[in-house]
Amino acid sequence: MTVRMLSIATEVPDTQIRQEDVAEVFAEQPGMTRLGTRLVRATFRAAGVDTRHTVLPGLGTLADAARTRRGDAAPPGPEGAVRPREESAGAASSFVAAAAGQLLSPGTHERNRIYTENARRMFVSVARAALDRAPVEAADVTHVVTVSCTGFFAPGPDVRVAKDLGLPADVARTHLGFMGCNAAFPALRAAATACRADPQAVVLVVCLELCTLHLHVRNDPDTVMGNALFADGAAAAVVSAREVPLKGPSMELVDFETTLAPVGEDELAWSVGDEGFEMILGAYVPRIIDDHVVEALAPLLRRTGETAGSVPQWAVHPGGRSILDKVQSRLGLSQEQMAPSRSVLSEAGNMSSATILFVLERILARGAPGAVAAMAFGPGLSIESALLRVLPGPVDGQGE
Repeated sequence: MTVRMLSIATEVPDTQIRQEDVAEVFAEQPGMTRLGTRLVRATFRAAGVDTRHTVLPGLGTLADAARTRRGDAAPPGPEGAVRPREESAGAASSFVAAAAGQLLSPGTHERNRIYTENARRMFVSVARAALDRAPVEAADVTHVVTVSCTGFFAPGPDVRVAKDLGLPADVARTHLGFMGCNAAFPALRAAATACRADPQAVVLVVCLELCTLHLHVRNDPDTVMGNALFADGAAAAVVSAREVPLKGPSMELVDFETTLAPVGEDELAWSVGDEGFEMILGAYVPRIIDDHVVEALAPLLRRTGETAGSVPQWAVHPGGRSILDKVQSRLGLSQEQMAPSRSVLSEAGNMSSATILFVLERILARGAPGAVAAMAFGPGLSIESALLRVLPGPVDGQGE
């Protein structure tokens, strides 16, 4: 039985911010010390991020103002423009005092209100896009798995997706919450398990994270690193073992592995604070990954008959440039193998659980047949990995 991702779809909010602009926004905030300002500029510059997207149009407004003060021109084309959505207009007043050029710090209730407002829409729209790309209908979906760690609402996103897309009333629903950046892997593993139990199952996996709702103006290195990396985005995949006509390549879910590193539990963590979620992203995380990534991958590669050197394509969660550098060096990967991960980091930042599907979407779009090793890192310090395989599409004239 071959369980495959039949389609992947991704979505980002309309407001795009350039890294150099938003670095100045944070560096110029009241309360930043001279050392903190230098730390902001150095950390943002070294993060490997060029642009990101946010549901906070006010942050885009401040970034535009910072660019204007420097006398820089806006990037060419529509991607250079800040385009706030009408339904997000409330975000500007609660997060930004535009006239003063200041970022505000609303409470967790207000941050979660904006999360709910945007997440309800984006969960559904990216799920619809994934279904539109797959050779199945909404009525075929038997399972929904939703993922998020940046907000809460109930009835949850699983219910919203099922009702708004007109899925069957008895669709099996699961929501994975607060698991962090590698949560797409247990979601995909659950999808594969459902499909192996029922070869006719069709599973819709949807990940959404609105990380910029939890940015803070502080001088400490953990907060500054989070401000430099995190972004908003959503991704969805349709998973099934059904024999269906395909027009393009698909991606087989071959096997999964999970492990907890013996150290690092306090280096990567989330908690709920009075002013949004508090993230700890310790400076030792890349070193811990460097020390343990080989042993974490070993059982998966052994079971699937692969080695790090035999896998042609890699999807590494771009938690930051230093993490990608450590993985590349430790596993001996080429620049070409790391290109999908680095390009997602550069163009979209770290969108937590949704990010790995952005990377896999790029690999699938290439259509190059063969094995793909994928991995991501999360609180614990947990390392999730998978061995996937790109399967070619039908020969011309044989597809539907």
